[in-house]
Amino acid sequence: MSKIGTSKVEKFRALHLRRAQGDPLVLPGPWDAASARVFEEAGFPALATPSAGVAAALGYADGGTPADEMFAAVTRIARAVDVPVSADIECGYGLAPKEIVERLLEAGAVGCNLEDSDGGVLKDPQEQAEFLAEVRSAAADRLFVNARVDVFVHGDRDPERAIERAALYVAAGADCIYPILAPVGVLPLLRSGIQGPLNALARLDADGPSSAELGELGATRITFGPGLQRRATAAVQDLADALRG
Repeated sequence: MSKIGTSKVEKFRALHLRRAQGDPLVLPGPWDAASARVFEEAGFPALATPSAGVAAALGYADGGTPADEMFAAVTRIARAVDVPVSADIECGYGLAPKEIVERLLEAGAVGCNLEDSDGGVLKDPQEQAEFLAEVRSAAADRLFVNARVDVFVHGDRDPERAIERAALYVAAGADCIYPILAPVGVLPLLRSGIQGPLNALARLDADGPSSAELGELGATRITFGPGLQRRATAAVQDLADALRG
């Protein structure tokens, strides 16, 4: 791997470490090259693509993007900016760990999200841990692996089950744990039970907690899922309505 690529991975990993409580790493989610440049120009030090937002930009339903098109979109986004870009690649599209790593590196990504559910069904946590270990082995230190825990989406919403899965994934080499859609009230419990960086999903509604507030509750980093892309689409809808008079 090139020295430039290595430095980006090291920079991205360092951004997650030794963060003060209440000062999480905020990672906007670009859905195309233009949005990526906007976020970079706004001063964000790194970006994290949302699979659902990219899917919408490409004309697919969430979960319906072919692997080739998702990796091509990530390539365009990473090529458009100088800051590190992590890629949401859903549950890996059935690809072997070695191919996942090769395609992410070819796309210019420094990391990835990997879900522990498929088709709305939670995977066996031991099998998922083995899969993550194989990804980590193939990647070595060249990728930052964010292991998504889907207990609050497709499971029984028990924080203890999320912590149990997280422990397996951390032991397998995951760099960060992402208990997507975990209720705000359980973040302190998750923080106390999960080793290493913790990713929280931020909502954009006025009543939701701010990024700083999520950080105070234990989040190390903040992502937005497809929220930013949907907000942008709503703005385009307003523009369209105005044009129609």
